[in-house]
Amino acid sequence: MRMINLNAGRFTPLLKILPFVIIGLVYWIAADARHALNPDDKLLPTFEALGDAIKTMVMEPDELTEEPILYTDTIASLTRIAKGLGIAAAVGLVLGIIQGTLPLFRALLSPFSSAVSLIPPIAILPILLVLFGMEESAKVALIAIGVAPFLIRDTQQRSMELSEELLIKVQTLGASTWQIIVRVVLPHVMPRLLDALRLSLGSAWLFLITAEAIASSEGLGYRIFLMRRYMEMDVILPYVAWITLLAFLMDWILAVIIRKAFPWYRKEK
Repeated sequence: MRMINLNAGRFTPLLKILPFVIIGLVYWIAADARHALNPDDKLLPTFEALGDAIKTMVMEPDELTEEPILYTDTIASLTRIAKGLGIAAAVGLVLGIIQGTLPLFRALLSPFSSAVSLIPPIAILPILLVLFGMEESAKVALIAIGVAPFLIRDTQQRSMELSEELLIKVQTLGASTWQIIVRVVLPHVMPRLLDALRLSLGSAWLFLITAEAIASSEGLGYRIFLMRRYMEMDVILPYVAWITLLAFLMDWILAVIIRKAFPWYRKEK
């Protein structure tokens, strides 16, 4: 049998967790080896040290909020990324549909959107800090500006996938431009926009961590770069794992929304 025809079958759950188990074992062996040579090694802390650091971050209150440090950082980061992605999704949906559906506006806006999408978002962070200062607006704006161009171009492309025959049929039945957009284009692009949002999560977290590292007094990215000064890997590694878990949960929630709200979409794919 060819490899291309092999399925995991009942071993699928096991195969899904196998890479994480292997990474954990490799880390455990490497950390033990380094601590056998140097008990004060800080590069690869033991699982016991990681557990103690996690307990401290969960239990110890933040000086400003008096809430647990991990809770304060998590709420701050999730609030920023939710606002940034929300703005990016709204802008991507509106401009993407306009550019994909209306040829006149496509000729006007599409070259501009393409040019903006080529600007490295990290390069404009200093400009945002000058405009908004150290406030939350700069961090939210960086996420929105970084993600929105991709969503605009993807939504435009998805809007243009609608067949010419279908659009002619609904016009023949008397539908106005607004009705075509709301009744035909919007249901077509919504699940695809959420799919594109899932693909943007990695970039959004990258922009968030970068902004928090430079201009913040709380947040997951801020804490990681603060701990880096003291080589506190027992805090940095759990924070990286926590960010990964949060991003995974956000991706899973979006996938559930797509499956529940647009059941026809998966069947179509």
